[in-house]
Amino acid sequence: MRLNSMKLLLVGAFALTASLSFAQVVEPTDSTKVEQTNDENVNLSETLIIGKGVIDVAENRKTPVASTVITREQILDKGVGNVEFPELLKNSPSVYIADQASGFGDSKLYMRGFDQSNTAFLLNGQPMNGMDNGSVYWSNWQSVSDIATVIDAQRGLGSSKLAISSIGGTVNIVTKATDKKEGGFVRYFAGNDSYQKQTVGYNTGMKGKWGASFVFDNWSAHRSFARGTEGKGQSYFVSVGFKPNDRHTFNLMIFGAPQQHDQNYSKPMETAYRNIKVDGVNKRIVATPGYDMTGRIGNSNYGFYNGQAMSAKTNYYHKPVANLNWDWAINEKMSLSTVIYASTGTGGGTSILGNGAGYTDGGFTSNGDINWDVLASKNQQLANGISSGNNGTLLSSSVNNHFWYGAVSNFTYDTKKGLTFNAGTDIRFYTGEHYQQLNNLLGASGRAASNAQRSKDYVVSKTFNTNPWNTLFNKAKHSERIGFDNSERINYQGVFGQAEYANEKFSVFAQGALSWQEYEKYDNWNYTAESAAAQGIKFKNGKAYSGERTKIGYNLKAGASFNIDSENSIFANVGKYSRQPYLNNIFVRNTVKYVEDLPVNNEILQSVEAGYRYKSRTLKVNLNAYYTEWNNRSMTYNGQDFVDANGDNHTNVRFIATNLSEVHKGLEADFEAKVSHAWTVTGYTSYGNWKYNGAYNFQVQDTDTQELVAGYENNTGTMNAFVGNAAQFTFGMGTRVNVTRAWSFDTNFNYFARVFENVDLVDAVKAGETYVNVPIAPYATVDLGMSYKFKIANSQSLKFRGNINNLFNDQYISRKDNYGYFWGNGRTWNASVTYNF
Repeated sequence: MRLNSMKLLLVGAFALTASLSFAQVVEPTDSTKVEQTNDENVNLSETLIIGKGVIDVAENRKTPVASTVITREQILDKGVGNVEFPELLKNSPSVYIADQASGFGDSKLYMRGFDQSNTAFLLNGQPMNGMDNGSVYWSNWQSVSDIATVIDAQRGLGSSKLAISSIGGTVNIVTKATDKKEGGFVRYFAGNDSYQKQTVGYNTGMKGKWGASFVFDNWSAHRSFARGTEGKGQSYFVSVGFKPNDRHTFNLMIFGAPQQHDQNYSKPMETAYRNIKVDGVNKRIVATPGYDMTGRIGNSNYGFYNGQAMSAKTNYYHKPVANLNWDWAINEKMSLSTVIYASTGTGGGTSILGNGAGYTDGGFTSNGDINWDVLASKNQQLANGISSGNNGTLLSSSVNNHFWYGAVSNFTYDTKKGLTFNAGTDIRFYTGEHYQQLNNLLGASGRAASNAQRSKDYVVSKTFNTNPWNTLFNKAKHSERIGFDNSERINYQGVFGQAEYANEKFSVFAQGALSWQEYEKYDNWNYTAESAAAQGIKFKNGKAYSGERTKIGYNLKAGASFNIDSENSIFANVGKYSRQPYLNNIFVRNTVKYVEDLPVNNEILQSVEAGYRYKSRTLKVNLNAYYTEWNNRSMTYNGQDFVDANGDNHTNVRFIATNLSEVHKGLEADFEAKVSHAWTVTGYTSYGNWKYNGAYNFQVQDTDTQELVAGYENNTGTMNAFVGNAAQFTFGMGTRVNVTRAWSFDTNFNYFARVFENVDLVDAVKAGETYVNVPIAPYATVDLGMSYKFKIANSQSLKFRGNINNLFNDQYISRKDNYGYFWGNGRTWNASVTYNF
């Protein structure tokens, strides 16, 4: 452990002890007599004025779950601007955030050791996880913090009734409908590395039966923290409410956040070199720059072309979403809540196509930047200016477009005698499109782009820019695509039900969900009608077609709670999920073939959790324990230079592992103490033991030929390594002091340990049971914030807010993947002024 981290840990432990001791001797103030100085800090039940039936927040169910609620005030103070959305949850047990230095919107959240694809995220009841792989990209949801009224993060089984990917937990992001009062705000935000953001918002208030809210913003920065991570974007939010009578409430929401940002990837600590032939002579060149060359904030994706900064990795995307909520109070006992939603996404990410800097003499500068001018000069030597294979270097984009629509509807029957029934449906229809297109020819004339249906000398020369607004309307035609061109369709239908009985002493519930998921895939690149027929593959409308497959999944949950007295309670929940595999795991990459040689079955999750709650006027304490088994898991992993059973080398390969098993178990604790009416102290800790468990199946595919590697068509391995990427021990403290009604400051201390390296499947296959992944060094950070608010006149006010994150500039590694290490952000800051009217 670094010395400064050890000092911070000792300071944090001392402060926790002192605070708890002080809380015992200070006379508590009756919180009901304290005047609220900020109406932003409302509780959860006051916030949910729409979609109550389809937004499954923790407090809607009498039987508790492990959860953390982030209020509107906390969101505005700590989560708006150059702070990643997941950072709002980092002061919670069993939560870990990594990859912040990769670029705007590239951070990753882990909950109880599970990544974002295994944690369900919902926006007003609308699923946010991608249907093909479960991923959530926060760059597509920039500024969602600006419109969020409350965030309800439930760890573990959660309270959702849907058959969703809530293995790690469920995060509900709730946006408020039109406010009853008219008003608005203007905010200017500034931060490190030239970050700027301008935001305006306005609420019409309810004018009779109608009302509307608007929020618009614009942001930009020359980098997030590391070099070469420039970003810019806008966001828009429109919410229109209609309440024709006391029984019906409608709310239409439209939100979008078009953005583009350059990215910084993980790197090895030491630079890797290779030998190439230059004019017939062997020469040693830089293959992959390491941190010894780039420095901690360096970026080997970045460089200068004709004097202008340019990145090999630019992410650009525009994902507008719309949902319509309808709440119908049928009578005093019955209600129906429905959300109908749609989303379209256009954009992708750029990368080098062809030779690249790591295979070119002089391709990297002395500090690890890409020497774009050298790469462009090499293109002048291409025959007829045409790049093909590994000849020449161009910039291309992997495009991922989709259209997605669906509905969730929940019927509630409350007997008014303690028993409540719910029943509903969850329907989703998804179409995805994936292809490659050109972005920058770097002085070349075009790119050879033949495929199974084109002539051998087919060339594409049209380029497309990375402006996210253009992607909505300016898409590459099939004739303008290179590399690959495929699409998929996923249809999902689910039904669910729940019954809960509760009285003043205890509660008990049972819940179940059943779902059908249908897959199919199309390919426009690798097949002709003749070649498809020879392989027994369907072919129609110029595309190879996989045919349909349907898999059935289910969720079962049950639980009970007992109130020992007015302040103490205990609870326990159990659950079993049978989740259909993601589409990306059931098809052989870049084909329409289903994976047949390996068993790709439903993933099975079984979990049990228990907890204790203490709640008084001045102190809240939560204790949780959990045990989770995850079986039949699938994993894919890319590797290079793999030697098969015949001794032949394969430059690029893909490992496909199935039937993996994991066990996640742990303990959690958190508290909130009101030492006085002006002083609040919070704290948390968690300890997990998350490991892979036993045998698995795997195969290796050559991604250049799409064929399976000899001797690795269907193999068995054994792995008992630790689950990587997330902290298996966390500890944190926070405090907020209201010095006056207008002035407050807050600070948070966080310590993370037992963060194991990501499992390297290549090494695991070679080492078998002896494979061990080691932890990276523990670290601690301190964040500091201050607010000052004063009234101008009546409903007008000004609020100043400032934050310093990683106050002591602790230098730490947040994660290690198969390509190298991610350094965490150093000291960053932001400040804002908000005019409310």
